[in-house]
This record gives sequence, structure tokens and C-alpha cells, in this order.
Amino acid sequence: MEVLADKMRPLKLSDIVGQDHLIGPNKVLTNLVKNKKIFSMILYGKPGTGKTSIASAISNELQMRTKFLNATTSKKEDFDNAIEEAKFYGDLILVIDEIHRMNKDKQDLLLPFVEKGTIILIGLTTSNPYHKINPAIRSRVQIFEVHELSNQNIITVLKRAVKTLDNLKIDNQTLEYIANLSSGDVRSALNLLEISYYSASKHEVNIDVVKNINSKPVFFHDKNEDGHYDVLSALQKSIRGSDVNATLHYIARLIEVEDLDSIFRRLSVIAYEDIGLANPGIGPRLDAAINAAERVGLPEARIPIAEIAIEMALSPKSNSAIMAIDNALNDIHKGNVGSIPKHIINGSPDYKYPHNYKNSWVQQQYLPDNIKNVQYYQPKNNLIENNLNKVHKEMRDE
Repeated sequence: MEVLADKMRPLKLSDIVGQDHLIGPNKVLTNLVKNKKIFSMILYGKPGTGKTSIASAISNELQMRTKFLNATTSKKEDFDNAIEEAKFYGDLILVIDEIHRMNKDKQDLLLPFVEKGTIILIGLTTSNPYHKINPAIRSRVQIFEVHELSNQNIITVLKRAVKTLDNLKIDNQTLEYIANLSSGDVRSALNLLEISYYSASKHEVNIDVVKNINSKPVFFHDKNEDGHYDVLSALQKSIRGSDVNATLHYIARLIEVEDLDSIFRRLSVIAYEDIGLANPGIGPRLDAAINAAERVGLPEARIPIAEIAIEMALSPKSNSAIMAIDNALNDIHKGNVGSIPKHIINGSPDYKYPHNYKNSWVQQQYLPDNIKNVQYYQPKNNLIENNLNKVHKEMRDE
């Protein structure tokens, strides 16, 4: 029996919900399909955001021969068959799920045919391809991020699905409840709707029916539906603003829905973005707290989480590190790169080895000539950074 999530899979890009940055009038994927020209790409984003649906819609609209494989479960002979098929017919869309797990043998097999355009590769991954995908593949594809769906996006899909389920009785509040439970995963929302439909007496689905299937608590926000990311944003702003009570409030909201992964990820960002060099020891202490929380699990996990969150809220703050790297990246984006000085190129006989000099420091140029005087890092006035810069200055002045 075909499951509802597959039954609702869009046949055209125009049926895709969300992803307005990629799909719609004068958007990149829509225009490529309109012009009947597609290039190899990687779609990355969280589960249930529509990566497979986008790949299927592209294939369907272009009416191109398409093969779906998985980087881990598909065998090498599956990839061999795909290549032979592409060579026979002249081209082939090859959709590879979990492409970040594809081993080197399969990569080496595909790369020449991707480069020639015989195979149009559409890789799907939940991992950031800039970190997880082999550079040889990255250089031959375009990379598009697929954004997490909003609750309203999920509700839109659910309302479409309702029309396909005979005699289903469900109100908007229950649809909103299902959408909240899904955490941006449309496949999860459709699966929950389908199970609720078949398990409900006379197909009358309400919140109690859904709770009997999925008892995970849902924290409903105010009438404007602040949403998951607003809670995370409020948490970060509370820690940044050194408000320990607000910090604990938003941490508690996330613990209540058992969203430990989001807590860990956001606290990790805050440790380096907002506390940074004012308290560089906070990163390792946060890692220790995360390890402890994962080891003991809920409800005890709330204890190390609360402890580290309190410390982070009360800690001195500095954003000098993120400002420095963003300044450097802005130079890169503007093309302010230049040639690496010859004396620090690998193997240069003119390189001065700092450890051979007093205080392990010697004056020499490291930046390219055109930006040799740039100063990306601007220290903040706090104890740690003051000490770091004092030691650095003394080292050079002696």
C-alpha cells in the first residue's frame, strides 16, 4: 500500500511548498527547468524538508531518465549499471541520497561522467556539504541549501493531504498540533496524520487521538506562533544579555519538548560567538556538560544543562572572534586575496623559523602585499583579551 507521504510527493516544482529562494518566478531551479537545462547539484537540509521531492519534480518535469541510489546501501555494481545506462542513452539524472557517505571508489567511478555531463548528479544530504562532501565532487556541482519548513508550510501540505483521505474529520487546531510535533519535517507530519486517520474511530481525528500516537509534549507559543527558532533566538539573546533567569526560562521550554539537540547546537554557537575570547575555557566546559547530559539522559540531563547555561549567562562576553573572521571573509568575498609571500611558501629557504628566535617571535610578513597592514582582529576590553594582547606586545617589544 502506498504511504501518504509518497502519495503526496509533488510532481512539479510549482507544487513544492516552501523553498521560495529556489523555486518560483525567476528563481534558479524554476528557470533551469523552464529552460530545459539542468546541472549537477547537491541539495542539503534537514530530514523532511523536500530534497527528494525537488529531485523527483525536476526529473518529472524534464522527462529525463532517472535513477535513485543510496551512497551507503547501493552496491558498486548499481553505480556501474547507472553509468552504462547513462552512456547508452546519452545522459541520466542520478539522484544519490546520503551523498556525504559515498566512498572514494564510487566517487572515482562517477567523477569523469559527471564532469562530461553524461551523468547529471543530484546529491541529497542532511550534512553541510562544505564540511562533509569531497572537494572533488563539490567543484563539479552547484550547492543549494533546502530550508526547514515553517509550521504554515506543513499545515498547507496537511490540508492538501486531508482531501485525499475519505471521510476524514479534523479541525485546524489538530492540524496545527501535528505541525508543531513535526518540527519542520513534512514527512513526519504526513505519517502522523495517516496513522491518526486509520486509528481513529470513524476517522474523527482530534488532539487526543494524536496524543495517543505521539505523546511528546508540544509547547504552543502565542497567537503569532513564535516558533522553534524564535525560542532559540530568545535563548541566545538572553545569554548574550547576561539575563540568567530568562536563560533558564528558554532552556526549560526546550527541555520540556525534549529538544536536547537544539540546546546543544545553540549553546555551542553561543560559547564561541558571544562569550568567545572573554572566557575561552567555556567551550571545553560546555562539551563536558553536553557529554554528561547525553550520558545520563532526561530527566537528569537538565542538571548539567542548567549549570552550564547559568555559567554562560553570567560569563563575560566578547564577539571579537566572530567579528575578526567575518572581516577576513569579507575581504575574500571582495577579492582582496593577493599572492602568498614567497618566503612563507612551502620549502622556501628564506623563511624565518620563529622558534629559532627570542620569545619564539621574529618580524616577517605573512599577509599578501596588497593587504599586509590589515587588522581583522579588534580586541575587546576584558581581562582575558587584555592579558593575551599584553603578552603578545611584550613578546615583540623585548
